[in-house]
Amino acid sequence: MHKEQIVKFGRLLEIKRYSPNTRKVYMGAINLFLSFFKNKKILEITNDDVFRYLEHKIKDENISFSSQKGIVSAIKLFYKTIYNKNIKINYIYPDRYESKLPKVLAKEDVKKIIDSIKNIKHRAIISTVYSGGLRVSELTNLKIENIDSNRMTIRIVNGKGNRDREIMLSENLLNLLREYYKKYKPKKYIFEGMNGNKYTTRSVQEVFKKAIKETKINKPASIHTLRHSFATHLIESGTDIRIVQELLGHKNIKTTQIYTHITDLSKLKIKSPLDNL
Repeated sequence: MHKEQIVKFGRLLEIKRYSPNTRKVYMGAINLFLSFFKNKKILEITNDDVFRYLEHKIKDENISFSSQKGIVSAIKLFYKTIYNKNIKINYIYPDRYESKLPKVLAKEDVKKIIDSIKNIKHRAIISTVYSGGLRVSELTNLKIENIDSNRMTIRIVNGKGNRDREIMLSENLLNLLREYYKKYKPKKYIFEGMNGNKYTTRSVQEVFKKAIKETKINKPASIHTLRHSFATHLIESGTDIRIVQELLGHKNIKTTQIYTHITDLSKLKIKSPLDNL
């Protein structure tokens, strides 16, 4: 019923240069929102209806703070871009923020995971994610031209927020990539799937899941855990947080500071009172 408007919304997001992931999230949010009110015309949906929808998502589906923020932002943007209508729903934007510490793997665990992978392509994929703290979408979008072995850098193009950045190219990773390249000979993207298309994020996630299973690491971890581990290990080794911020591509230093709650070395020197009994 609302398919035409959703498609138009997606096209407008593309023209406005929103990232593919953001477009997917926003269009998905709007599709679910409009499906909830399938018996109403779009312009008949009231602010109270939006409130009721969010109440349902929170109580019945237990959505996170970030999901709530995304839904509110998507609804506001949809009405603004499609109908040039400013709807006043900021009052249901969450005032508080989640303060969950990211899950991190020890260096020894990361080494176990990488060493357990026999397929050189899969080992190169996991090593690349960890060596530069990449988001999985940044990995799959990497092109051969983004690797500069002379300057020992990797250029991340159109990262989150459409920002470019450069990260260091590990010598160990370069050697691994050269070995991988000789065997697979990718043409455009560093990691290619069927028919020369870029490797899918789902495939990367499956590679990581399989490696976790092989190593029998009994910790909750996903491919994104490698990015958290990269940042944590850098800070533990004394890297300035501003440099870590640049490497991760964080716009706000506060986003990076979450890792200091895990890696505050002064806390590691504090002994529990139990040790003094």
